[in-house]
Amino acid sequence: MNLPENLKYSKEHEWGKIEGNTIRIGITDYAQAELGDVVFIDLPETGTKVEQDVAFGTVESVKAVSDIYSPVSGTIIETNSDLLDSPELINEDCYGLAWMVVIEMDNPNEADLLMDADAYEDFLASEAK
Repeated sequence: MNLPENLKYSKEHEWGKIEGNTIRIGITDYAQAELGDVVFIDLPETGTKVEQDVAFGTVESVKAVSDIYSPVSGTIIETNSDLLDSPELINEDCYGLAWMVVIEMDNPNEADLLMDADAYEDFLASEAK
């Protein structure tokens, strides 16, 4: 499984790349593999306020519909509109082209609660038991 060291991870299987006072969000390799072929994504509009650990969108695959949770509170300042036309990018490049939103964080300290790659890998192992 691919777990880039430069990212942070949530228990809801989102990744975050901290960029100053913003965080770029997507779903992890584990999440996209569990979902299977992604066929649709619903993302909020730019300017939407999000709360930590509250769903802000959905990903639909051939298997299921899954919520996307915000790992931090803040305001969405950018959405990846490419995913609306090409949701399969989530399966093809979940850590690159398939980022979902960029959030301007209300409290950057919330990002400190996210796991590093090693902790997320341990979390996945404990969930599998």
